Amino acid sequence: MPMLIAPRHSRRQFLAMAGGTVAGLHAGRGVAQAQAGPSRPLRLALLSDTHIPADAGERYRGFAPVENLAKVAPQVAASGATAAIIGGDLARLVGGAADYAALRMLLAPVTAAMPVAMILGNHDHRANFLGAFPTSAGVSQKVPNKHVMVLEHSGLRLVLLDSLLATDVTPGQLGQAQRTWLAQHLASAPPLPTAIVVHHTLTDQDGALVDAERLFDVVRPHPQVKTILYGHSHTYEVRERDGLQLINLPAVGYNFADTQPVGWVDSIWTDEGVDLTLRAIGGNQAANGQTTSVHWAR
Repeated sequence: MPMLIAPRHSRRQFLAMAGGTVAGLHAGRGVAQAQAGPSRPLRLALLSDTHIPADAGERYRGFAPVENLAKVAPQVAASGATAAIIGGDLARLVGGAADYAALRMLLAPVTAAMPVAMILGNHDHRANFLGAFPTSAGVSQKVPNKHVMVLEHSGLRLVLLDSLLATDVTPGQLGQAQRTWLAQHLASAPPLPTAIVVHHTLTDQDGALVDAERLFDVVRPHPQVKTILYGHSHTYEVRERDGLQLINLPAVGYNFADTQPVGWVDSIWTDEGVDLTLRAIGGNQAANGQTTSVHWAR
């Protein structure tokens, strides 16, 4: 489930600038203004696949996810970002209540500095997550059996989707209700440059988003959608499909292949695209500090 957590003053400021809900996005905003894009650069910290266990000593592939997030959190807090987005698989395996308690503690430096929006992945558990991170009023959209968030800031709209099908079941699914909501939202909201965030990869592999092609069908008629960000594969990659930029975020917890970095992405968004700077803290760190400039092709 998407979640926005932050100190009261920081959350209020972000939501005031964002509009908070779909209704707020429509209010007082003309189409000409909406099409203008970000009024100034927007800096977002992009994380995914933290995989935090209750046991701080737990390791996988030689990585300790708790130690990794403990390194990353102060970096994010000091980055000057307006907000942080965490793209799912927050917990290690089955989303135990103690996993989320550990996650909340580790994120304290970040939530003290900025709003944090989180979505769920296939290793998360809705009820346990909600017990640790109560729903923030005014940011979740009404989608049956799914929890969706829309945020707007500096002329950029972020649509955070819910692809959790079942805990510890690898594939993901948006489902018809969520796809219908997305189609209606994209057709009715002022056409701000839009980034969609979802956990699962957008391929035809067995463990990916099973309705990925139907997601592309929904997005295709709406050129305001510039990019889809996702995690799940523990791979850092940028590719393009039919003018849509697809950004696969690296994992914070561990990689699946020695060729991949472990860490997060410092991003700066403008009306022309986004600059992605890798902040690697483990794995293959050859590209640490390098910036990939992604330009909107549609």
